[in-house]
Amino acid sequence: MKAVLLLSLLFPLATATASESFKLDDAPIDTRDVESIQRGAKVFVNYCLNCHSAGAMRYNRLADLGLSATQIRDNLMFASDKLGATMSVAMRAEDAKEWFGVAPPDLSVIARSRGSDWLYTYLRSFYRDDSTATGWNNVVFPNVGMPNVLWELQGQQVQKVEGRKSGHGTEHLQKLTIAAPGTMGEREFDALTADLVNYLVFMGEPARQGRMQIGYAVLIFLGVLFVPVYLLKQDYWKEVH
Repeated sequence: MKAVLLLSLLFPLATATASESFKLDDAPIDTRDVESIQRGAKVFVNYCLNCHSAGAMRYNRLADLGLSATQIRDNLMFASDKLGATMSVAMRAEDAKEWFGVAPPDLSVIARSRGSDWLYTYLRSFYRDDSTATGWNNVVFPNVGMPNVLWELQGQQVQKVEGRKSGHGTEHLQKLTIAAPGTMGEREFDALTADLVNYLVFMGEPARQGRMQIGYAVLIFLGVLFVPVYLLKQDYWKEVH
């Protein structure tokens, strides 16, 4: 029942179009914050992995976050029993398309596709809309086909349109307010969303930190090597000049 209720975390309809006018918030993520990514991984497997796969991500890559095999199995593996398996779901694409109208997209590189700011704003911008099939809508992605699966944590938001006079006439601003509180306060929910987005960014490029460390080591090596090479050059050409 929980999986059916939650449906999917990122489930846009193919016919929906994202709002280009809505200002995106800066995502407070840090891919060096391992604890944040660990918390985000927990949110991902509990709320996203019910319907969405991450076919390019294997469970054993979570060891890069400092997690042991036992910790991964006990806390993050609910859809498989093999550490080397990919983060896939048992739901067939054909069934998902029949139930929801479109198969839930794979989230392996969603952060590279959409961007962290878009994801962070999108996940916090759902509001109640009785005119839609799910009863939810989103100001960043109007007419999105997924419900707000995090509503029990965030609460239920409603949309209010406020008019503001400007030099070009009246500007209509979309504002979201909490109509029914959830189990988390605003700051706590924002922090949870940031952790989730931080994990999605990590998942899109799990080897990034390792490559950066190698890059720093190479730059340091080249900097140190420059000194003897320069002195050798000076010594070699001193008699020529």
